[in-house]
Amino acid sequence: MFSYCTEPDTLASLAWLTCYLTTGAHMSLYMSVFVVLLLIAITAPVALLFGFGGASAARSAFPPLSWLGKGYIAIVRGVPDIAFFLFFVIALDQAIEWLRHQALCPDWSEPIRQGNDFVVCQAAKMPLGNAPQWVHETYGFSLAVLTFAIVFGAFAANVLFGAMRAVPRAQLETAEAYGMTERQTFWRVLVPQMWVYALPGLSNLWMVLIKATPLLFLLGVEDIVYWARELGGTKTPRFTDYPHGDWRMWYFLALLVFYLIFTRISEVALDKLMARLTRGQATAAGEAQRKAVA
Repeated sequence: MFSYCTEPDTLASLAWLTCYLTTGAHMSLYMSVFVVLLLIAITAPVALLFGFGGASAARSAFPPLSWLGKGYIAIVRGVPDIAFFLFFVIALDQAIEWLRHQALCPDWSEPIRQGNDFVVCQAAKMPLGNAPQWVHETYGFSLAVLTFAIVFGAFAANVLFGAMRAVPRAQLETAEAYGMTERQTFWRVLVPQMWVYALPGLSNLWMVLIKATPLLFLLGVEDIVYWARELGGTKTPRFTDYPHGDWRMWYFLALLVFYLIFTRISEVALDKLMARLTRGQATAAGEAQRKAVA
C-alpha cells in the first residue's frame, strides 16, 4: 500500500509491520469486520420481526395460527444452531434451484437426484455460474442473514411471548372497558408495555447474536475468524513476501478484544434504553427511578 513496501526484506520492524498490515489479505480481514457488523445490523431487526410475528401467532385465539407460532418457537429452539445452519442453508439453496429448474428447464429428462449429487440445468443455478463474484457473495450473505434471523427470531419470539403475558391483565381489561377494540388494545396498550419486560431477554439474545457471528464460516462467508486463522498461520517465504511463524494467538487475541469492546458498547446502550423504557412504568425499575427523583 505504501511506496516503501516494494522491498519488504529491507524494511525496519515498524515499517515492515505497517506494510504487512496493509496487504490485500489484511484488507479482506478489515472488510470482514464490516461484513460482521452489517450482518448484525440487518439480522437484529429481521429476527425481531420474525420474533414478533411468532409471538403474536402463539398468543392468537385461532388454534391453527397458535400452533404454528408455538411450533416455530419449539422446533427452532430445540435444534442446535450449527445443525440448523448446515441443514437449512443447503435445503433452502436446493429448493430455490429446484423451483428454478422446474420453471426454466421443463425439457430436462435426467433425474435431479443422482446418487449424492443434486444436479439441475445451468440456467437454474443460483446464482448463475457466470455471475460476477459480488453476486455470489451477496447471495451467500443473504442466506446467512435469513438463517440467523430465523434461528434468533425463534428465541426472540419466546421472549416476546413471555413479555406479552407479563403485562398485567388489568391494563387490557381497562382498555376494553373504555371501548377499545381488540386490535387497538393490542397495539396501544399491550405492545408499548411489553418492551420493558422483553428487553432483559432481548439484551441477552443480542449478546448471543454477537458471539454467534463466527458461525458465518459454516455458511460459506469469509468472516473475521476465517481470516484470522488464515493470516495467523505459519507463512514461509515461498508463498508470501511477509513470512512469519504461527501468529494465530495474536490474531485471535485481537478478535477477543474486538468482541469485548463491542459487547461493552452494547451493554451501555442497552442500559440507557432500559432506563428510557422503564421511565414511568409500574415496574421495579420504574419505581426505583421515581424514588431517585424524589
